[in-house]
Amino acid sequence: MGDSYIILKTTALKNGSLRHDIHYWIGKDTSQDESGTAAILTVELDAALGGRAVQYREIQGNETDKFLSYFRPCIMPQPGGVASGFKHVEVNEQEHETRLYVCTGNRVVHVPFARSSLNHDDIFILDTKSKIFQFNGSNSSIQERAKALEVVQYIKDTFHEGKCEVAAVEDGRLMADAEAGEFWGFFGGFAPLPRRAPVEDNEKYEETVFKLLCFNQGKLEPINYESLLHELLKTNKTTSLQERKSASEAAEKLLSDDNRTKTHVIKVIEGFETVMFKSKFKEWPQTPDLKLSSEDGRGKVAALLKRQGLNVKGLMKAAPAKEEPQAYIDCTGSLQVWRINDKDKILLPSADQSKFYTGDCYIFQYMYPGDDKEECLIGSWFGKKSIEEDRVTAISLASKMVESAKFQAVQTRLYEGKEPIQFFVIFQSFQVFKGGLSSGYKKFIAENGIDDDTYLEDGLALFRIQGSGPENMQAIQVDAAASSLNSSYSYILHDGNTVFTWTGNLTTSLDQEVVERQLDIIKPNSQSRSQKEGSETDQFWSLLGGKSEYPSQKIGRANESDPHLFSCILPKGNLKIKEIYHFTQDDLMTEDVFILDCHSDIFVWVGQQVDVKVRLQALDIGEKFVKLDFLMENLSSDTPIFVIMEGSEPTFFTRFFTWDSAKSLMHGNSYQRKLSIVKGGGSPALDKPKRRTPTYSGRSTVQDKSQRSRSMSFSPERVRVRGRSPAFTALAANFESANSRNLSTPPPVVKKLYPKSATPDSSSAPSKSSATASLTGSFDRPKSVKDGSELEKPKQEEDAKEGINTMTSRVESLTINEDVKENEPEDDEGLPVYPYDRLITTAADPVTEIDVTRRETYLSSAEFKDKFGMTKEAFSKLPKWKQNRMKIALQLF
Repeated sequence: MGDSYIILKTTALKNGSLRHDIHYWIGKDTSQDESGTAAILTVELDAALGGRAVQYREIQGNETDKFLSYFRPCIMPQPGGVASGFKHVEVNEQEHETRLYVCTGNRVVHVPFARSSLNHDDIFILDTKSKIFQFNGSNSSIQERAKALEVVQYIKDTFHEGKCEVAAVEDGRLMADAEAGEFWGFFGGFAPLPRRAPVEDNEKYEETVFKLLCFNQGKLEPINYESLLHELLKTNKTTSLQERKSASEAAEKLLSDDNRTKTHVIKVIEGFETVMFKSKFKEWPQTPDLKLSSEDGRGKVAALLKRQGLNVKGLMKAAPAKEEPQAYIDCTGSLQVWRINDKDKILLPSADQSKFYTGDCYIFQYMYPGDDKEECLIGSWFGKKSIEEDRVTAISLASKMVESAKFQAVQTRLYEGKEPIQFFVIFQSFQVFKGGLSSGYKKFIAENGIDDDTYLEDGLALFRIQGSGPENMQAIQVDAAASSLNSSYSYILHDGNTVFTWTGNLTTSLDQEVVERQLDIIKPNSQSRSQKEGSETDQFWSLLGGKSEYPSQKIGRANESDPHLFSCILPKGNLKIKEIYHFTQDDLMTEDVFILDCHSDIFVWVGQQVDVKVRLQALDIGEKFVKLDFLMENLSSDTPIFVIMEGSEPTFFTRFFTWDSAKSLMHGNSYQRKLSIVKGGGSPALDKPKRRTPTYSGRSTVQDKSQRSRSMSFSPERVRVRGRSPAFTALAANFESANSRNLSTPPPVVKKLYPKSATPDSSSAPSKSSATASLTGSFDRPKSVKDGSELEKPKQEEDAKEGINTMTSRVESLTINEDVKENEPEDDEGLPVYPYDRLITTAADPVTEIDVTRRETYLSSAEFKDKFGMTKEAFSKLPKWKQNRMKIALQLF
């Protein structure tokens, strides 16, 4: 607390550049001279790094969120200082000092150990010799309590070597509770805390007034303005290192004179301004990054950093060249596509499901194998010329499909021309034709006198061919004119049976291969004439209406940028967001909605505990975020949006995290989940989970990854089956009658959860001695279950017994290419027999003194076959995970 510190954070960005953030932290007991020196040294360090760093002034107790994100879960400043000769006093166990901390937001403060320090609004941590208590104020939120538990874990690991008890005490819980009684005993016994009187806000709300001051010749001069415009800043003005130092001193003096002890000071360089700074101005033009040269003082500070073991030159080295975007999705799944027509959807035959029209809207459903379960992606695609009515219908019907899947399918909204790589890999070969087929589109163009240019096979048409190979190729119909050509692409031109292929000078042999493959789809039975750029025939130009100029540069697509995570709240329908710096999976609270912004894609993550009404608004939240454009990155309104439910995160989302899928299997709210880990170090098995986590188990069993290709082979012998796979057909047969088949309903879902009776094997669980290991490491799965799950019954099934038999049939129908694990039949002779109602986990009169891991073995043979739909011998030959799945469905796990 008596010192000042300088913290340098360097981040390698996806664009190959480096971002430097320099913070100087001022302890509350530091001297004024020392704090001023820290500010000056920060300027010098910035100069050594090229003069592009953002500099932050951090005051103890009022640090920025970005600064605190470097020191998770908290910083706990120690009294004294290096200059005062302060040294940490080593204490033994008998001398442990009982301390009381208050957790406010991301900050932890040591407060006097007294009852008067407690209140109903905050969370307090009492650190005693043998036990750590967390006291939750009655007005604190679940999320705040969960975050405070990270501090408890940190204290446990840091000051107790991970060996002490942890207790949670709820505000208002009386002495009858043992742990509450023990807690209040440290304060001399229980006594109600006084309620804080509501503070009357008599002050009138005043809009924040921004002042712009120019530092000129050693003085601060105010600039008068009517509107805060970018033009008020004198750009491209070269400032010396000494001028920057003097400006820093002037800012410190300004705060000192006005007694503004908690004000943040952030220093930015032209071309490297923060979003916060730019957002203060009425408008901010798009400006390229400036390359600032080194200044005087660089050598001195560089030498200092070198003595500290830091290679400044290495920090300035550019990142490796950017790689081609990866899909992160298995492309061997099954696809179904519907076209919107007259407020309904029409299922397309497999031969036409990759042929879209720019005037229409479509819904697609893609089922594919994930790491340990079947995944589902449901999306809507809007053609550039589609009508609003069809777009609304597509979103509505797609949302109903997701809702019928218990929100466990990923939903996406896509616009023509802005499709993500996942979309193209799913379709593999994709064509977009001019015009439209929907009745709404036809009516629109007729009413507005627009010519119907819908594609005709025997008419004149020009297609631009693009893609990276046979597993990702597209043919986009463009205007049949020479100006539509581009030297970076290949094209197909046809007029009736006259067919040309044209290759630009900047194309590759792979581009030409893709043209041949698209030609087989667009004009499969016609001979084509090859045209190379610069040696075209007169007939070719004649079909295009003559020669004209055309571009040579590839059409740009939005590049993926560094991801930013935001928490979202919706007070009165208005979207309020807050950025979470240096995020981890643990930041995704099950009670909240979060947005991950990658510029090229927007992901809306919805926790299991989020209200259903808010879940239904998830896509709208994403749309509002795009319009808000918080990062001022000129987000296109057509940016792809993905809505993801907790427990159904696809790989193309989890790749932004160090992901542990077991965390999505946990019961309870975020506080309950973390409390079970902190207290026991294992996975929670709460008695009454508020929600179980459903996941897709789909049509086919997921094969071992080593036996499954994640991309299509280039070999022409390999045929990709589209439409419904055999497994999907078998599944549908079990659920759908010939008279009432709803093709829009995705395959049934499976709920995935930790069984109440299952606990991890403590003998095999690795020890966790740090906060990071305990709260962000992988959770231990119970040995007895690989993928516990509970089957959901279709809505139309009323009869419980019929539903169980149907579920059993479903599981049997899904057994495809799955290796049977070692599981010898059990010898049940001599075991007592009990009725099913007494063996289930929710029994009112449960049987005692049985092996609860083998409840099914106590059923009679007749009742076993009635419930499971098979004999005990047949059941014993199933893989262990499949046995567990059926047992969970029957409440016998």
